[in-house]
Amino acid sequence: MSQLADNVSKRLFSLDVFRGLTMFLLIAEAAGFHHYFSEWAEGGIFEGIAHQLHHHPWNGLRFWDLIQPFFMFIVGVAMPFSLRKRLAKGDRKSVNKHILRRCFLLFAFGALLHCVYSYELVWELWNVLVQLAFTILIAYAIMHLPNKTQIGISVGLLLLTEVLYRAYNPEAPYAQGHDSFGSFVDQLVMGQVNGGYWVFVNFIPTAAHTIWGVVCGKLLLEHLPEKEKIRQFVIWGSIVLVLGFALDLLGITPIVKRIATTSFTLASGGIAILTLAFFYWAIDVRNHHPKWLRIFSVVGTNSIFIYLFAETVGAQWFRGFGKIWVSGLLSPLGVPEPAIMVWSSLAVLFIFWYITYFLDQHKIYFKV
Repeated sequence: MSQLADNVSKRLFSLDVFRGLTMFLLIAEAAGFHHYFSEWAEGGIFEGIAHQLHHHPWNGLRFWDLIQPFFMFIVGVAMPFSLRKRLAKGDRKSVNKHILRRCFLLFAFGALLHCVYSYELVWELWNVLVQLAFTILIAYAIMHLPNKTQIGISVGLLLLTEVLYRAYNPEAPYAQGHDSFGSFVDQLVMGQVNGGYWVFVNFIPTAAHTIWGVVCGKLLLEHLPEKEKIRQFVIWGSIVLVLGFALDLLGITPIVKRIATTSFTLASGGIAILTLAFFYWAIDVRNHHPKWLRIFSVVGTNSIFIYLFAETVGAQWFRGFGKIWVSGLLSPLGVPEPAIMVWSSLAVLFIFWYITYFLDQHKIYFKV
């Protein structure tokens, strides 16, 4: 590795914070915060904020719809940093083996999580980890190509998505329901369709998120002025964002997170690039590393582990555990039940966070 790349990788605290904040929000959902906060906020001044913590039912974009794109994009940004070290040793076979193993484990974990959710053995492939396994494979397969070629391939994946959906149902390719190309594939692969209209083939368009992340990561490693890197992020992020919303507003392709339409992929991808630019400027370029940001960065040090922990043991055991103690303390004080549940979820979230803090303090990192 060059000295420049080594210096960049050491000081890119912004990526740690971006990743950690994304994971923090994911484990907050597992702690029950989104659900209980929405119940508490119903009919009040915070009801609008509560709506942003849930996926849009169909055509539209809410804040929570950005979390998975952020996750996939961040993984892509990190790939040039982590794999550069391995590839510098000249043993590409070991890198290939590492990527295949990682993607297999992500696929397996994602499939097994649905068994945990259902309390029985099921074959369901809608989890973000399953999607990520495929997007990583696609992004890795082409990351050695020039950036323009990678971008061209990502555009090709978006065009392919348009063609597949429109060819399958020319009259209503993106209508809400199960009569879509994505549901057709689900029926073939899993013998069922999702009640919330999520589809397995979302990894085809959203591979663009991971590919764009790789391109941004490679740009961060280049010997360019920091202002030039930010300029490119802002320009391209804005173009992609505007294009995504334009497709929706012009009635060409609606923004639908649940089936990852091209307009959704573009809009959310543009926001991801702009968010990276902001974090990079605010933290690394300005060399502003306040200690409180470690609240988020430590969560990202064991991102896959804490996600799996929160979605399994955390959600099934710790929610009840937190309610016992918080309710026991606050009920005698006359605190309403909805507020108690919000505080209970925050207590569980703190436990999740402290686990990541403890592991980071003891230099214990679970790698996939």
